[in-house]
Amino acid sequence: MMKFLKDGSALLFLHQGERVRIEPWGQDSLRVRASMAPEFSGKDWALTEPAAGAASEIAIERMDVTWDDGTVETRELASIVNGRIKAVVNYAGVISFFKDGGLILQEYCRAYDGAISRESRCLKLVSREWKGITGGSEYTLNVKFESGKDEKIFGMGQYQQEYMDMKGCVLELAQRNSQVSIPFAVSSFGYGFLWNNPAVGRVTFGKNYYEWIARATREMDYWITAAGTPRDILFNYTAVTGRAEMFPEDLMGLWQCKLRYRTQEEVLSVARKYREEGIKLDQIVIDFFHWTVQGDWKFDKTYWPDPKAMVEELHAMGIKVIVSVWPTVDRRSENFGPMWEQGLLMRTERGALQTYDFQGDCVEIDVFNPEARRYIWEVCRRNYCDLGIDSFWLDNSEPDLGVYDFDHYRYCEGPALAISNLYPQLFSRAFYEEMSRRQDTPVVNLLRCGWAGSQKYGNVIWSGDIPSTFEALADQVQCGLNMGLAGIPWWTTDIGGFMTDDVNDPDFRQLLVRWFQFAVYSPVLRMHGDRGPHNIPALDQRSWGGGYLQTGQPNELWSYGEETYAILRKYYDLRMDMRGYIRSLYAEAHENGSPLLRAMFYEFPGDRKCWELQDQYMFGGTYLAAPILRLNQFRREVYLPAGQWELTSTGEVFRGEQTVTVDAPVEYMPVFRRL
Repeated sequence: MMKFLKDGSALLFLHQGERVRIEPWGQDSLRVRASMAPEFSGKDWALTEPAAGAASEIAIERMDVTWDDGTVETRELASIVNGRIKAVVNYAGVISFFKDGGLILQEYCRAYDGAISRESRCLKLVSREWKGITGGSEYTLNVKFESGKDEKIFGMGQYQQEYMDMKGCVLELAQRNSQVSIPFAVSSFGYGFLWNNPAVGRVTFGKNYYEWIARATREMDYWITAAGTPRDILFNYTAVTGRAEMFPEDLMGLWQCKLRYRTQEEVLSVARKYREEGIKLDQIVIDFFHWTVQGDWKFDKTYWPDPKAMVEELHAMGIKVIVSVWPTVDRRSENFGPMWEQGLLMRTERGALQTYDFQGDCVEIDVFNPEARRYIWEVCRRNYCDLGIDSFWLDNSEPDLGVYDFDHYRYCEGPALAISNLYPQLFSRAFYEEMSRRQDTPVVNLLRCGWAGSQKYGNVIWSGDIPSTFEALADQVQCGLNMGLAGIPWWTTDIGGFMTDDVNDPDFRQLLVRWFQFAVYSPVLRMHGDRGPHNIPALDQRSWGGGYLQTGQPNELWSYGEETYAILRKYYDLRMDMRGYIRSLYAEAHENGSPLLRAMFYEFPGDRKCWELQDQYMFGGTYLAAPILRLNQFRREVYLPAGQWELTSTGEVFRGEQTVTVDAPVEYMPVFRRL
């Protein structure tokens, strides 16, 4: 017979070798852990902040259960309450969650003594299934929940797909280039759910049931909060996982980047041209292969003879400088031998030691090893920070792997299957924690990936190496909205997409304009891309170093003809005029966890229509943006929620609770101001 125990403010029960603990963890929230071991690991993973405002009421009761043969047996059940949320555990260990007395989520069980439905109890499906991995101490873990009828699921980070509502989707819980797995879901039923486990796995939000799978883990850990609105859900979630610092005002304008500036003279000439044009650059980005080989983490002196002088000139123009750093170490690097000898690199489970093969035979650093984090920081401090470099573009931060065979890799802390989703966050912390000690201003680094809680480590996450297509632009809108709902307010994209075949194609130039318009009403305005055709000769015929790799076509605002430049310049000026408003949005993100890019239902949770929309959004609480997501589209429909709305192009005022059709010439993206 299962036994319930009180352990301080927590409810504890043991069931068939499984130890389960439910405890209050923040306002109106509960944390649920389970293990087949006699003790819990003590890992808090994403739950790094003090769980303030938590209290509990625990009740343990007895009930009579009548079996098919007529026998009656007395069993225990228990409940725990923290504010608006209540968990009830039945006699078979199945957990149900209630908000203000109404059921919001329930574990799925179809076994004999724990069936929700008597007709399906012979299926022998239990809510928490542990399968030992032969020869190891980890388990595969499968946790199932009942599927909510008419429920909608949002958040979960960034997946390159057309669907914003994740109900009906199968999502890989793994990091890849342009895929950011942040396992926090916001439900239309009024709860938020964090799968607090960095293991590689899968989640299915099926019509019949929800299923979370960790391919290798020692512990189940999830956190659930109940709240009245998505805003309150994000408030509770970021209270326990952390909030972004206040974004610096001098980075709220234009960031200039391309693949790739090959010399310091190229960088300076671009900066000087922007100054001549009267356009204030906030930051210029020096992309990959400015180095000798991967893992040297330093400028190639042949093409960057005096980077300190370059930085000083840029600073004199009011421009900050950010450089690309990858976690890959080429065997030719001066750091490969020392890092290998000290055990600071990833390991493979079998075969040759290689984890990455782009432009060299490479191995990634083991960021789970604090000595590896210290090593890369010290090299980058000497070779970049001491020259005046302001921040870092921590690219390939998933990490990018030659093959995403996660069962093939191992870190000092354990197999990659069990922990690798945490890699990008630890990579960022190698820089964030040291930079925070050196400077009084907030740290802002650019990353291609993150995990739950990454918002507190100075991460601007961008959406990865995506194609230059209108379909990709449409995907980025839902990606940005779901990243915000997953707690990441600092988010951006490569304006125009990353992979461009021909910059002279008028269709691409139209795409660039539409993307730039969207980016102006986004958290970070950043020009970047690999612009074809790739017909620019290499500077150097060597097979390594800062001059041998290709570069793309120019990617500055003026690079696409006078007509395009005029539109981009107009929208740049608009961005500069909105700096005060944008500052207020960043303040909200810092104070309560609100994203800058907001799903319509975030501002209008009571409007059922707003839960259906993903091609328009709120930029903060005032501006409704309706991006143009198709080629040669010059009109579009926009739904206006309750209130009064002013179309910014004409000043015309519309009443809300209706769909309107408005003009969208190439020089204008429909935007409404909430009155």
